[in-house]
Amino acid sequence: MPSATSWINLRIATFDPALPQPYGLRDAMALDVVDGRIHRLLPMGDWRAPPGAEVIDAEGRCLTPGLIDCHTHLVWGGDRAGEFERRLRGASYAEIAAAGGGIRATVAATRAADEQALLDAAAPRLRALLAEGVTCVEIKSGYGLATAHELKQLRVAKALGERFGVRVRTTLLAAHAVPPEFVGDADGYIERVCTEILPSAAAAGLADAVDLFCESVGFDLAQSRRVFQRARELGLPCKAHVEQLSAMGGARLAAEFGALSADHVEYLEDADIAALAAAGTVAVLLPGAFLFLNETRKPPVAALRQAGVPLAVASDLNPGTSPFASLRLMANLACTQFGLTPEEALAGVTREAARALGLDDCGTIRPGLRADLALWDVEHPAQLVYEPLTPRLWRRVLGGAVQP
Repeated sequence: MPSATSWINLRIATFDPALPQPYGLRDAMALDVVDGRIHRLLPMGDWRAPPGAEVIDAEGRCLTPGLIDCHTHLVWGGDRAGEFERRLRGASYAEIAAAGGGIRATVAATRAADEQALLDAAAPRLRALLAEGVTCVEIKSGYGLATAHELKQLRVAKALGERFGVRVRTTLLAAHAVPPEFVGDADGYIERVCTEILPSAAAAGLADAVDLFCESVGFDLAQSRRVFQRARELGLPCKAHVEQLSAMGGARLAAEFGALSADHVEYLEDADIAALAAAGTVAVLLPGAFLFLNETRKPPVAALRQAGVPLAVASDLNPGTSPFASLRLMANLACTQFGLTPEEALAGVTREAARALGLDDCGTIRPGLRADLALWDVEHPAQLVYEPLTPRLWRRVLGGAVQP
């Protein structure tokens, strides 16, 4: 017999773009869930309890899609608090990386940790996201930079999803930095990525997508192209860290390969924006890294908006440049630093974040989609962005099931 749950007396922010109301807002509503999917939405005056359904009275609370963090590096070993102090004394991100810090420092700690240690270290970060209503999280590798350690990170990411009741999308970010054993031979490392690491992850079914760092302190266009081409051959969609610190044309390359998303994008140029719009690639804004690095070059939000490029928002949770396990805080910063409206910011952590992960079964509240939901003790969804650090979550629902 199908399992059924009815949520009644709801204010629903559907984020359905087909609805004319801001936030896709509908008042005095009921929502029926059958076998983990949204069955119907209807006004309370028209609702009758389905036979055998569990009925939960939300008492006027606000319902949104479950939040989606579409860019994290959540699994890592060690910490980089010392680098934080160095940066405050004036060292730049590039200077720290050149001195062997940055990503490479985390690589050493991640390689030294076993899977249980990595899972235990990641658990508090993930719990913080779940407490904010996150039902789906992307987790990248990129701190192993060798086949065994990259796969180790991806296995831990999947284990976290199974243990903590959250949907996890895994992304292979082997082209994150040049590992110590390949210093001075970036091309040689990219050859290793393409011939060994990517095929191994694909064969093991551990990667949902492939990412890379196309930047002056990362990999150049030619090297990035090789990674994208290999990912395409393996049938894996692409994502990219691009135009964070300089204008290199990485966004145009990502668009050429039909990338799901181009992330950071502070140094986008007009041609980049046009290419993203034509490709339907999502621009993922990462205000945590912008804040933590004390950057001044903001992503061209107005131009992206005018061109119709979808705008997602994510935490970029990582040890070096965005140690913030708070997606609601990122939504607030996207408004106060980058000029998004609260509606755009919340769409950016629901509907557009789903697009950035290539998901078409979540991110809005419509019949037929997964019942991945968040219920809040607020009267209006804008409050979630306005007051980001105050706990407001009442229930988190994954596939129709209320999570502890």
